[in-house]
Amino acid sequence: MKNIKWWIILINLILLLVYFNGSILSKEDLLKNGKLILLELAPVDPRSLMQGDYMSLRYKISEGLKSDSLAKQGYCVVKQDASGVAQKQRFQNEKSPLAPGEQVIKYNYADQWNVHIGAESYFFQEGQAEKYQKAKYGGIRVDEDGNSVLVGLYDELKRRIE
Repeated sequence: MKNIKWWIILINLILLLVYFNGSILSKEDLLKNGKLILLELAPVDPRSLMQGDYMSLRYKISEGLKSDSLAKQGYCVVKQDASGVAQKQRFQNEKSPLAPGEQVIKYNYADQWNVHIGAESYFFQEGQAEKYQKAKYGGIRVDEDGNSVLVGLYDELKRRIE
């Protein structure tokens, strides 16, 4: 009986490792092959802009949303303008339909003030806060399913801040 318990524990550990490694590989693939989209950052209360070693982010495309007209989860449809910045087209519950040039980004509607599109925090090394205060865009990589990963912050000239 003790042997069976150890085998069950071992199998569960292996399954857990496979799951986590698969998750890591999918994020790595997204970073490598995802489409880069710049999202304009919306102003955040300066008193809470810098808290320790991270910056709280809010995206302009999520401003002015009404809680009664938005599903808890869905897709934000964006289209990049000539300068490469994503412009909100609409919110929808399904991945399609999409017009040519449109891209979906998954969102979660947390409460009446927060729509989560991509990452809402950007972490950086201690003492680097001043450099990131000038950020105008958040750069995310998005796949065709709408999964996104924040890859960096960009200045007004669309150069990555490093």
